[in-house]
Amino acid sequence: MRKYIGDKAFYSMLFAVLIPIVIQSSISNFVNLLDNLMVGSVGTEEMSGVAIANQLLMIFNICIFGGLSGAGIFTSQFFGSKNDSGVRETFRIKLFIGAFVLLGFTAVFLLFPRQLIALYLTDGEGAGDLEKTLEHSLAYLRIMLVGNLPFVITNVYAGTVRECGKTVLPMKAGVAAVLTNLVFNYLLIFGHFGFPRLGVEGAALATVISRFVETAIVVITIHVKKREYGFLQGVYRTLRVRFSLLKNVMIKGLPLLANEFLWSLGVAAALQAYSARGLAVVAALNISGTVSNTFNVVCMSMGSAVAIIVGQALGAGETDEARDRARKLIAFNVAMGLLFGGIMFVAAPYIPLLYNTTETVRDFAGSFIRISAVTMPVFAFLHTCYFTLRSGGKTIITFIFDSGFMWVVTIPLAYCLVSFTALPILPLYLICQLADLIKCVMGYAMLKKGAWIHNMAAENA
Repeated sequence: MRKYIGDKAFYSMLFAVLIPIVIQSSISNFVNLLDNLMVGSVGTEEMSGVAIANQLLMIFNICIFGGLSGAGIFTSQFFGSKNDSGVRETFRIKLFIGAFVLLGFTAVFLLFPRQLIALYLTDGEGAGDLEKTLEHSLAYLRIMLVGNLPFVITNVYAGTVRECGKTVLPMKAGVAAVLTNLVFNYLLIFGHFGFPRLGVEGAALATVISRFVETAIVVITIHVKKREYGFLQGVYRTLRVRFSLLKNVMIKGLPLLANEFLWSLGVAAALQAYSARGLAVVAALNISGTVSNTFNVVCMSMGSAVAIIVGQALGAGETDEARDRARKLIAFNVAMGLLFGGIMFVAAPYIPLLYNTTETVRDFAGSFIRISAVTMPVFAFLHTCYFTLRSGGKTIITFIFDSGFMWVVTIPLAYCLVSFTALPILPLYLICQLADLIKCVMGYAMLKKGAWIHNMAAENA
């Protein structure tokens, strides 16, 4: 068991990195839950419309994450090898990648919003008015597009300082943002204290305001205290980067961008397949997803911790230490999955009662939450496994492991079950989730082989 359990120094290092990320994510997910409840209290059509728009926006968000992650792998290793010049160059590369992804998605969302939203509109028991759902989703999406620019800027800055082991500032900015979002949700969704009652548009506007607040805090603080952030010294004197580094970042980063795009597209495609069983399923999965993210916060945050802790060990040339850290981090995350999955399973029947929606949606949501609770340890293993494989820059492997598996196994399975069987949605959803057990075997084999261990900082010094 000593192979899987660290000593006091190990957990002190882990919690120093993890706790600020968990605090930020916990508050963010809790406010998202309250946001979800507020929109849900307005009506089923409003909640479903917001859920569909957010599903589309999630593809953009995850592509930003994936696009910046390729450079981020180099950032962690450059910081581990004390190479500030390398960190500066990866920061500039992130700016270019963020601008490219932002422009591409903005064009798509402006040109084809109705067509994209209509993919999820299928009638069924407890579905509500499809036309009203479409209009609410369009109104929400149009406003949310304004918040994508500050979202990109925040991710470039906060991601870089986080990869350098400084997680407190992003936490503080994130907390301020979610509290701002919560306050303006209350004021603008319901029209309290003289503010207009805007419903779903108010929810979107509150999110946009909170994103500008977060960006302002992160950017201003970093530039005011730039002596604390060595990479920022002269970062804008030129936008030039070494071609060799840019090429290597693209080689490592493009598979990650493609992976995140295809993975998020796969999540959207799976939801679209499930929606063939009725729009009530979309509303119920929205509730389940928000609740699962709230309980899953430690498991999710561990991905960032793995990227930082294992990446810095690899950059410092400590390969045995990197392997040991990865093993213990994965074991810790699986234990957290068992703990929080158990709590969520017990709470599952009661949480949907907080929503002002139909009994059908509540029943589905409670069952989806329990399925997510049972599979949480599996998710915890796969999440930390993915970030471990990625930390050494083996992005082709992670591409096959993550989105490759989804498109070869999960999506075809979902569409076959929906199209060629009369299987009810709950056993259908459970079967699709349990398919990830195959992925666990793949991940274990990849980790044990050790092909992910790779010091890129030394190669790009």
